[in-house]
Amino acid sequence: MSISTLPLSYCTNVHPGQTVAEVVDGINTYTAAAFHQFNRPTAAGLWLARSVITELQESTESMELLAQTLWQHDLNCYTLNTFPYGDFHSDRVKENVYLPDWTTTERTRYTLQCAQVLAQLLPKSCEGSLSTVPLGGRMNPSNDQFMDRCLMNVIEVARELQALDETSGRRIRLAIEPEPLCHLSSIPGDVIPFFSQLYQRADDEGCLEAVQGYIGVCLDVCHQAVEFEDLHDSIDLLEQAQIRINKLHITNAVELISPASNKAGRKALLAYVEPRYLHQTYARFNDGHVESRLDLTIDDIQRSPADDFLNADRWRVHFHVPIFAETLGDLTTTRPDLETALQRVANLPYAPHLEVETYTWPVMLDAQGSDTTNLSARIAGELEAATALIEATSAQLNQ
Repeated sequence: MSISTLPLSYCTNVHPGQTVAEVVDGINTYTAAAFHQFNRPTAAGLWLARSVITELQESTESMELLAQTLWQHDLNCYTLNTFPYGDFHSDRVKENVYLPDWTTTERTRYTLQCAQVLAQLLPKSCEGSLSTVPLGGRMNPSNDQFMDRCLMNVIEVARELQALDETSGRRIRLAIEPEPLCHLSSIPGDVIPFFSQLYQRADDEGCLEAVQGYIGVCLDVCHQAVEFEDLHDSIDLLEQAQIRINKLHITNAVELISPASNKAGRKALLAYVEPRYLHQTYARFNDGHVESRLDLTIDDIQRSPADDFLNADRWRVHFHVPIFAETLGDLTTTRPDLETALQRVANLPYAPHLEVETYTWPVMLDAQGSDTTNLSARIAGELEAATALIEATSAQLNQ
């Protein structure tokens, strides 16, 4: 039983970065300021878009600049967010964030190149991780070869990561990140069956050890909480199926109780309807069944007369809100699920990487998040809140 003692990581996908210069500017302007306020050892969970990875691989000077910038601010980097491939800060991201999917050579090549970059940044005696898309989004077109090609490409990555480990001494694991309404969404319904297929195919191809050693999941607490999963039970299932949690995203989702009768809550929720990111919305009813909508819309919130979806017991929305918040005015959050997940993860026989990933500050209701001082202070506040949760979990372990 343990919990990671590595410096807490904060994902930098909150900052735009289509060039190395933009990534470095984000570190210098926001990340360093936040970590200075936090005043504890910290890691930068870098998001490096396709264009940035290309630049780093083509230019030794760019790679040296990035490494030197991290060193100047005393920042570790042991994990990368390789989920968004393109511009995560364009006017409209939505379902495009899942492209290219795991059927493509573009996704495979990008992931392996990210591993090569991380191998150069990774501290000695430290293992690395790469979080990635949940194979693809179900809302995007696919064909009957989808799963077969995904299995083939994930196995290829496992083999290449094993080879990288053997040649460089840098062990880097892939962490596939389930997300609502994607090909890997539910832990019991999607993730467990997928890994069963993956392990069977890997065994047939003689590389089961590589797949089990280098392929696992990134458990984003917000995502599974939105689906009303029992986080404790989901982590039990992963452990029983020998699926490694390579990274845990410390995240929090927004919740609306009694939508039809909660006028104040519905009014508050309107502020979370925005055009950039996809905000999958799930509704749980009094009999326990769950329904979903692809995105949070004004029409669904304001529907009159109320339809069945609005008459649910509660809604949960895929919108990463501050982890220090148990309530947001007339809305609540899934913070109790976060506490449950940390407590259960602490009882695993290994310690997953821990990362805070509140990327929605730029589209949050208070536009002041774009201000350097305010954004840095908010990031520092998130790190403080995460640390308090981790320390409380560690204290329970030691009792």
